[in-house]
Order: sequence, then C-alpha cells, then structure tokens
Amino acid sequence: MLTSRLMGGVKVAQTSVMVTRNLAAAQKATDPIQQLFLDKIREYKQKSAGGKLEVSPAIAKEMKQELEKLEKQYGGGSGVDMTSFPTFKFEEPKLDPINESLAK
Repeated sequence: MLTSRLMGGVKVAQTSVMVTRNLAAAQKATDPIQQLFLDKIREYKQKSAGGKLEVSPAIAKEMKQELEKLEKQYGGGSGVDMTSFPTFKFEEPKLDPINESLAK
C-alpha cells in the first residue's frame, strides 16, 4: 500500500516535469515558419496595444463604403450604429377581454 502511494507520487512528479518542459519548448520555435508566425503575433500584439489597430486610409475608405452600402440595403440611417448588435424589444400582445374570461 505504501509503495503504491510512493509510486503514484513519483508519477505525478514526472508528469509535472514533462509539462514544464513542454511549455518551455513551445515558446521556442525550431521551424522558421513557426518563428515567423510567432513574430507576426507579437507584432500584432504591439500594434494593438491601445485596443485598435492603425488602419490605412484606403482600408478606412473601403470600410466606410461598405457600411454605406449596408445602410442602404438594411435601412440604417444617420445616427444608427451599423457595427453594433441589434437590440430587440418584444411587447406583450393585447388580448381580447372575451377570450380572457373563457381561458379562466
């Protein structure tokens, strides 16, 4: 019984060492494509530090055109934020008083 508990503790210790080694290995890319991918992710993180990426004027113009097209197509207008999720409001239907008395 004591030996099985000791062996279980040894297995847990070995597993934690393997996990630590794997995490350290994951931070170092051996493949050049993996390294390029990690560099681009780090670059993206630095550029988006303020919460927004810097956008070129051409991309901003294209986005504005697409939003105007959506406004025409789906009924947006001035003062309507087309980038936000729509809010829905459901009202209770008015019931006929005659039908209410039959339901009781």
